[in-house]
Amino acid sequence: MSGNPARPADSAGLLSHRPALRPDILLSPALLHGPATVHLIKDPDGGAAFEVGVKEYFLIARLDGVRSLAEIGDEYADAFGKRLGEPHWRRLLQLLGARSLLVGAPPRPAPATPASGPFNGTLLRGTMRLVADADATTGRLHRLLRPALRAPVLVPLAALMAAMEVLLASALPRLGDDTWWLFHQPVALVAVFTLLWLSTALHELAHGIAARHYGGTVSEIGLRWRLPMAVMYCTVDNYRYLRTRWHQCAVAGAGAFANLLFLLPFLAWWAALPDGDPTRRVLSGLLLLGSAQALVNLLPLPPLDGYTMLGHALRVSHLAPESGRYLRLRLNDRQAAAAYPRRARTLYLGYAVGSALLVVLVLAALATGLYFQLVH
Repeated sequence: MSGNPARPADSAGLLSHRPALRPDILLSPALLHGPATVHLIKDPDGGAAFEVGVKEYFLIARLDGVRSLAEIGDEYADAFGKRLGEPHWRRLLQLLGARSLLVGAPPRPAPATPASGPFNGTLLRGTMRLVADADATTGRLHRLLRPALRAPVLVPLAALMAAMEVLLASALPRLGDDTWWLFHQPVALVAVFTLLWLSTALHELAHGIAARHYGGTVSEIGLRWRLPMAVMYCTVDNYRYLRTRWHQCAVAGAGAFANLLFLLPFLAWWAALPDGDPTRRVLSGLLLLGSAQALVNLLPLPPLDGYTMLGHALRVSHLAPESGRYLRLRLNDRQAAAAYPRRARTLYLGYAVGSALLVVLVLAALATGLYFQLVH
């Protein structure tokens, strides 16, 4: 039975009501955002996500059409030690009804958006949709690949990739020399960067396929350019609402997995060639640059996938900006910073310090590698 939040009723009549949240409405797990714990609520039919607090979520998640408002109120009083009055219920139902989130509520009018073709932007900077229905396209790819998206297949592949990186790390000085040589071979360099571009395209599609595998959706697949650079992109929606952190992290990490998987055949080719062979030297550059492309993307720094994975693993929203905000409070308003819960203080301070140290280490590693190449 659905509710009409505008319907006048006495308190007893209102509390006997059994409103139901639409079954397709998406509810996120608890997320830390600044000092507060919040949940995201989204209408998948074009509605924007919005945040609610823990208490509001407690009520909204229980609007199942079976429990009355009085029964939900009793549960709320047991959990939070406070009974809600009729005005509070009216405000909540009016909010949900205005956003068309309740069963039987009038649908929201579709926002007026100007018609647009596949192109957006200019010749120098813009985007172009490559498929008309990105979700259907990734759905077909998912059905094709679903037999391989299982632990008995993925775990051995992950082990092979880890072994590949260990082998490449042991040969790093030689790989570095070959890559330096590659940068002086224009034709071979173009071939390598073409393959790396293809790996990037597979990276984006992997995000979409993983999202479909775990219940997410894909809204757009296209090409984004800022001349002279152009890359594919795949926009994944609703990944914040997936059931587990593992599913969320798997969607975010699927791109790097695809990058490393792409390199495995080239590793076999590289290993079969003798030292000094020109083709082996070209493959050395591909393996080194491709591995760097994948592994750097796993660093927990925005906007990289590793940063997204860390946010999912910690259940934190806007980790980097909120860490910066907390650090500024610690420097300028220690009383406000002390009001943060302990978990927030620990996570934000740890990320602020850890990310700064990570940036320093990455820059030092790059400078050291460049120095050794120049002196040799």
